[in-house]
Amino acid sequence: MDIAWMAWTWQTGLFFAAIAAALAVLTVLAVRHPEIERVGALGIPTTRGDRLFVTLLGAAFLHLAWIALTSVDLLWASALSLVWAVAVFRKV
Repeated sequence: MDIAWMAWTWQTGLFFAAIAAALAVLTVLAVRHPEIERVGALGIPTTRGDRLFVTLLGAAFLHLAWIALTSVDLLWASALSLVWAVAVFRKV
């Protein structure tokens, strides 16, 4: 399979490795400590996987908005995404 047309960089690889690691951690947690749905700020029952999905979706939108609205370094958007992740996992 030829993937030379793709713009793979170490940052892209790190991104996908981080998502794979997050999924692996959630799998281990689900086996060791079965999930209990909880109702948070959204008012709907969510599991760890749901909160991870909301976190990734919100981080993607945050990065797109950052690129569209500012010319500041993208690392600041990544830092805000980490804050977003902590908030989602604690409150949603």
